[in-house]
Formats: sequence, structure tokens, C-alpha cells
Amino acid sequence: MSTSTSASAIEKQIAPENEAQQVELLPGVEDLHGGIMLNMEKPMGSEAFTSSLGASISQWKQQGKRAVWIKLPIELVNLVEPAVKKGFRYHHAEPDYLMLVNWIGNSANNLPVNASHRVGIGAFVINDKREVLVVQEKKGKFKGKGVWKFPTGVVNEGEDISMAAIREVKEETWIDTEFLEILAFRQSHKSFFTKSDLFFVCMLRPYSFDIKKQDREIEAAQWMSLDDYAAQPFIQKHSAFSSVAKVCLTKLEKDYTGFSPIPTTTSSGKTNYLYINSNDLNEL
Repeated sequence: MSTSTSASAIEKQIAPENEAQQVELLPGVEDLHGGIMLNMEKPMGSEAFTSSLGASISQWKQQGKRAVWIKLPIELVNLVEPAVKKGFRYHHAEPDYLMLVNWIGNSANNLPVNASHRVGIGAFVINDKREVLVVQEKKGKFKGKGVWKFPTGVVNEGEDISMAAIREVKEETWIDTEFLEILAFRQSHKSFFTKSDLFFVCMLRPYSFDIKKQDREIEAAQWMSLDDYAAQPFIQKHSAFSSVAKVCLTKLEKDYTGFSPIPTTTSSGKTNYLYINSNDLNEL
């Protein structure tokens, strides 16, 4: 079930006359899946919110609504406890709001779970000398280990994988690049606050070559022979790294084709990218 909403709002109403006192119902918006979105924007006392929420839920149940979503800005944190006491649970949180949800329908709960994956990239930047761009990190599990690794990072919300790879390389080494292909990707689980992880190995072509490392996160950066990179004891010992190194070596030495982005348009007019075998790009 989605939280996307229609334009028709459920207007403010008054609870039935037979209640002990008249209670103003909360203004919700009907979504496309038989639910209600309640976007709380104005301050409200906990007691008044509890009464209005209870009366509103009763009416929404009578109307056959399936679920109620409450979007609470961080300024209205006082409304979290009364909402939870009315059966709401946390769904997800962002820096400026908390989303709560309550399944009120008679059928089985089929609410969508929160985002299950984080997306990351590793940048395989190779020059004409068969040298790969590598870094040593100041923080994290590689701190002080002397391991040379590809520039890596997390894809931001609303950011394409290709642009994330270009950005991360620029941020860590100041090298300008062109995105070429996704060579491989892996999935792992419970890697970040119980979330799963998708990691894309991206091949890029450098447009500049003078390294200026990022001081905050990067201890050192250099161009390194790809064979020397792959021969590092740490890389050889751990298959998650040695397998990536083998893919990169195979890309340079044999007929290995990755996935290149082509722009497409959704039915709603949004532009996104379809990654396909680049040998077949001219066939589309």
C-alpha cells in the first residue's frame, strides 16, 4: 500500500451528536489504496489530539478505510505517545518528520515495509597505464590497516548510481571521471541498522590525473598498478574483494561486458536509467 495521495481531502467534520461532547475530526486525505494520510502541521495539545484521533478513527473504520498514516514533523513530538497508544507504530523517519501508521481494516495487513536496502558504489577508475585509482581511509574498519581500496560511498536519495560514482571519486580524490559501466553488483544483509545492502562496482574513465585527496576521510590516495592492487594480501584473503578484482582484470583482458545506462521515461514522465549489456545498446 502506498502513501501517495489524491487531491480530494476529507474535510473537517464534527463527531456524532450522541458522543459525550462534540469533537472535531482530523482532516485527512484519501490515498489511492483505501487509506488516509494525516499530515499534522499545526501544534495541538495531546489531550485534544487523542480525542480527535479516536473519533476520526471510528469514522474512518465505518467508511471502510484500511489504514491511517500520520506524518508528524519533529516539532510535534508531543503527539507521538498518544498516537502510539491509539495503535500506531513507527514506519520510517527522516531528519524533519516521523511517519506512523495504523492498519484499521478488517482484512489482513498488507502495508508496505520501510525501505529495505541501502545502495552503495565502488569506483573502478582505470587509466591508460593500467593503473587504478585507490585510497586508504582514515576511519572505519580499514583505518590503519594499510589496505588500498577503490573509492566507495553511498548513493544519495534521488541520485542516479552513475552520478553517485562520479561524485564519490571527485569528493575523495578530486579526479574528474566519465561513467562507463556497472561491472557487477552484490547483495548483503544486516549490514547497516539491520538493512540489506546493494553494492555496485562501477567502471569509470578518468579525465584528470592529479590527485588531491579529501583530508576529512582519506589518509592517502594514489594511482596503483591493477595487478599490484589485486595482489594485496587483504584482497587475496577475502573473496568479496578478490572476486571484484578478478572481474576488473577480466574486463581489461577478455571480452567481458558490463551494464551501461540508457535514459528512459516512466508513465508519469519521470526520467530514469535502464542498465543493459552495452554490446546491445545499438539494438535499442
